[in-house]
Formats: sequence, structure tokens, C-alpha cells
Amino acid sequence: MLPERVRPLVDATTELSERFEAAGYALYLVGGSVRDAIVAGGSPGQTGSGGLDDDLDFTTNARPDEIERLVSGWADAVWTQGKRFGTIALLHAGRRYEITTHRAEAYEPTSRKPDVAFGDRVEDDLARRDFTVNAMALRLPDLELIDPYGGLTDLAAHRLATPLDPAVAFDDDPLRMLRAARFAAKLDLEPTVELVEAVRQGHHRLSIVSAERIRDELDKILLLPVPSVALWFAVDTGLAGEFLPELPALALEQDPIHRHKDVLAHTLAVVDKTSPDRILRLAALFHDVGKPRTRAYGAGGVTFHHHEVVGARITRQRMTALRYGNEDIEQVTELVHLHLRFHTYRLGWTDKAVRRYVRDAGPLLDRLNELTRCDCTTRNAAKARALARRMDELEARIAELRQREELDAMRPDLDGRAVMELLGVPPGPVVGRALAFLMELRMDEGPLGPEEASRRLLRWWEEQAGSAPAVK
Repeated sequence: MLPERVRPLVDATTELSERFEAAGYALYLVGGSVRDAIVAGGSPGQTGSGGLDDDLDFTTNARPDEIERLVSGWADAVWTQGKRFGTIALLHAGRRYEITTHRAEAYEPTSRKPDVAFGDRVEDDLARRDFTVNAMALRLPDLELIDPYGGLTDLAAHRLATPLDPAVAFDDDPLRMLRAARFAAKLDLEPTVELVEAVRQGHHRLSIVSAERIRDELDKILLLPVPSVALWFAVDTGLAGEFLPELPALALEQDPIHRHKDVLAHTLAVVDKTSPDRILRLAALFHDVGKPRTRAYGAGGVTFHHHEVVGARITRQRMTALRYGNEDIEQVTELVHLHLRFHTYRLGWTDKAVRRYVRDAGPLLDRLNELTRCDCTTRNAAKARALARRMDELEARIAELRQREELDAMRPDLDGRAVMELLGVPPGPVVGRALAFLMELRMDEGPLGPEEASRRLLRWWEEQAGSAPAVK
């Protein structure tokens, strides 16, 4: 009798495995679902499912045409874009399945695409996988564990190793070097000496990997519970320099005399402190990238004046190179640009200051406040408490103004149509300047109401009329 914890795994695979078995083909569940099932089991040698992933990966000795034939009529949808690489994807009952013919693939030294050769032995297929803990398979439907490269032992020993020589494994797909950083952090595994040395010797090979694949892997790293483990690995092995050279460049002393915490250590501490929100953690990663270019020494020590401005520009350039979408780039860049705004208000928060802060942050307000809090990594308890009190005060002032005003949707007291009617002007630049004037009033003084806003606008218009260039 199978343990109850295995039941979801059996339920999700039985119908599919019976189809392959009836046709004389072997079907194996592979990848993270196998590893995670073993980990969920609680001890080596036991399998369990915990919570079954929505996506399941399989390998088989059936060729792609046969796979497609066997799933037709059972699958709700079938995708064949990966067929030339041996992969048929399908959807059944809301779950995605990917079934790939056993293969032994290798990358040419200058190619991003694998040269695929199909095989008949699951052991050969597992040999080409990235790490031993991912090179295990469950034969279906009997759930026999196939572990020719000691993945179970490595899991128990908290060891990250490759089935083949790591240099060969990383030549097959150089992105595996970055995946090594992620799996070491995610599963609390210690990379072998041979693996680390292979990354140090071969990190330049990452240059053949597409920016999109690197970006996706970086996002996965940033969503780990403790991303700094993976990021330190990338820096220490030279890997980070291949796709994010601004990161190792942060390893500079803020104060070469007193040797305060370097900017890199501070940055990674901030990343760890933030919530696992992709945009927020990207902002934490980039928030101080402008410091190396703005570092200067004076009588008061080292300074980084305007590093938020320089950092925002660098952030935009790097995220563009990594093929992030425009919305991601705009949000992260704006958070980097604004991350010091809180510190410009040192004498208390007036209504005017709060309105401007909220207006500038817009929908990023909560993320900006969290980034500001997490940016304090000092060991000086008094300094940390003082910053926390100031942030508490700001958030209290925001809450107070929200009750009195429509703070999150600040608009001028008059709209464009009212401005044109009041001033007797057509649509154009004058209307834009008038609305900007009204918005400044709104932020400085709060809601004025249509009557007072109209009176102020007319006075402004009279003043503008005295300067011909201003109204042309």
C-alpha cells in the first residue's frame, strides 16, 4: 500500500503512464518534482509529494511522433514547438505536462542551441542533466527510483555536484553555472570544490547564453528566501561579472580608514531584508549601483553625492541589456531614483512634504517605504531606532492626510476643460502650464476647491499676460 503522501503523484501520472506502458514504452517522471517529492518524504529513500507542482516533466524512450500520437485524445491541448528537440508539451485537467524523448545533447562551444541526439536509456538521459539532485527519475507507474549518479546521497549530504565532470556539464549549457548558485541557495547545498573551480574557469561561457534566459534565472534567484547566498556565489566565482558587472563593482569600502561595511555586503543585506517581491528586490539589488561612480573624499569622509541619479541611469541600462520589459524597467528605475527621498526631510514632515513624497512615489509608495526601511543595515542600534521612528512618523502622517484628503489620487482642483473655459484658450501648452500651476498649489496647500482655485488661476493668468513669451 502506497503512503498517502504519494497519492497526488500517482493520481496525476497513472492515466498517462498506462498509455505509454500499453504501447511498450517506458515513462519516467524527472526533474524538480522528483527531488521535491523525496525531500517532502522526510528521509532519504522515501518519496512523498507534499504539494504537487502544476507542471510535470517526463522522459521516455518513445520518439516525438509517438509521444504526440499517445497523448492525442487524452490531452486537452498539445504544443509541438519543441518537437525538433524531442519535447511535446500538453495540458490535461489544468496541469501542464512536458514529455521529452531520452536524449544526450551537447552545446557547441559557440552555440546557444543544443545538438540533440535521441537515446533509449534513461541513464544516458540523466547523465546530461545539470546536477545529481536533479538527475533522478521515478519509473511510472510503479514509482521505482532511478538514481545512477547518487542524487539521493548528495541530498542527504547537502552537496551540489554534477553527474558528469562539471566542466562538461557547464559546456552543455553554461546557464547551469547560474543555476548552481540558485540551487545551492534554495536547497542549502554546498557546491563541490570541482564545481566551484569549473565556474571560476568557465564563467566567460555565459556570454553565449541569451539575455532572456539569464534574466529569468536572476528573477528566480531574487525570489529565494535568502538570495544573497546565490549572489555571493555569483560574485565570488566571477560569474556576476558576465551579466551584472555592477554587482562586483560594489565591493568597495565606504570608509577606507575605518573600513566600514562595503557597499556590496550592504546591498546583499538589503536584498535579503526586503519582501520576496520581484520588483522590490530588483530595486534593492540596484539601489546603490551609482556609488562607485560618485565616490569622493572630503574633510568629512567619503561621499556619494547624487548616486541615486547615476544609479537610476545605470539601472535602466543594465535592465535593458537583460531584456526586462518596459514596465519593470520604469518601476525599478524610479525606486532607485527615489530611494534617498525620505532622507531629504530631516526636520519633520509638513503636509506639503508628505503630499510631494506621495505624489512622486505614486503606486510605488509601499515598495519605496519598505526599501527605505530595509536600506538601514547599520549595527548602531540607536541609529537604526531613530530611522525607524522617522519612517513611522512619515507613515502616520500619510495615514492622517489620507483621512483628510484624496491623497492617493491628487489632481488639480480644476480639469483641463474648466481651465480652457475660464481662460478662454484652446487646447495647447498654455493649458498644460496652467494645470501644472494648479497641481503645485494642490501639493503646497491641499484641496482649495473650484472657487478658490479659479481665483488663483486668474491671478496667475494676469501675471503671465505681462510676459508675452510665456503665453505665445
